[in-house]
Amino acid sequence: MHNNENDDLKTAAFSYDLPAALIAQEPLPQRDDSRLLVLQRRSGAVEHAYFRQLPLYLDPGDLLVMNDTRVFPARLLGRQEKGGRPVELLLLRPRENGQWEALCRPGKRARPGDVLVFGEGELVAEVLAATPTGERSVCFRGDKPLESLLSSLGQLPMPPYIKKELHDAERYQTVYARSSGSVAAPTAGLHFTERIFAELKRRGIGWTFVTLHVGAGTFRPVKVEYAAQHRMHSERFSLKPAVAEHINRTKEQGFRVVAVGTTCCRVLETLGGTDGRVRSGEGETDLYIYPGYCFKVVDALITNFHLPRSTLLMLVSAFAGREETLRAYAEAVRERYRFYSFGDAMLIL
Repeated sequence: MHNNENDDLKTAAFSYDLPAALIAQEPLPQRDDSRLLVLQRRSGAVEHAYFRQLPLYLDPGDLLVMNDTRVFPARLLGRQEKGGRPVELLLLRPRENGQWEALCRPGKRARPGDVLVFGEGELVAEVLAATPTGERSVCFRGDKPLESLLSSLGQLPMPPYIKKELHDAERYQTVYARSSGSVAAPTAGLHFTERIFAELKRRGIGWTFVTLHVGAGTFRPVKVEYAAQHRMHSERFSLKPAVAEHINRTKEQGFRVVAVGTTCCRVLETLGGTDGRVRSGEGETDLYIYPGYCFKVVDALITNFHLPRSTLLMLVSAFAGREETLRAYAEAVRERYRFYSFGDAMLIL
């Protein structure tokens, strides 16, 4: 939380009109065929390009920081042991003693003491407690390790605005996803391909990885009247010492650190000092970035187009300026860009 002159900024100031037809329902056949809106922060100038042209906008020595998290099959469809009524469980994160924090729908079918059954009974969950924010603590029983049971019984959780079935689950993963633990993809990374990495390498542009496991809070709209009153959900992250060294060396040499996505941006800013250096570390971050925030590490940002009244749109507005961001969004609507998770991207310089 931070106090600034923008603390009286209303959540409604981050609204914009989006025709439903522009919400992308499926990925493009080729990842890097996405469009790329390039916004220059200083001048407010907007250019239209394709994502495969990204390397043209970066300089030799610049460093891309990417989130290597992997979405796991966290959605379980089952039934109550007593009564057999259907129930859905969305696993959010592991807790100690083998317990998990989860969202249950409908909540009234997942009261403490209730037992939920999945598949043909290979996996059984007992609801232990309800949290003040509406989640549940659950523990699992089953003969096999939970990970293998999830791979056979679980589904990838898709954002609520995507109604079309995804035929290739790997398209909701980045090509570099390796650390399992997210319930949503870090979507700015979905556009990258081996072709782009080869071109980055050829041009002397580097990349490195951090991990932030995206939680369900990423889809929650901000419901309070003033943006500053919102409480951010916390998410697990990790940044290795060698990565911190690479980032700090880039800054010292006067090159740009480019965050690929709001998730990477939050990790870098969580671990950044006022001198612009980052430290390594792991833990949970609930850093909430909205206009008035002073960026310490991130020099440029690659990001998709986000939902109105979302913390993600507020972060982008903090980086590029609220009016400039909304102007760029209006331009993207006029130019029929594709929005949200499977949509097009922005590069903010």
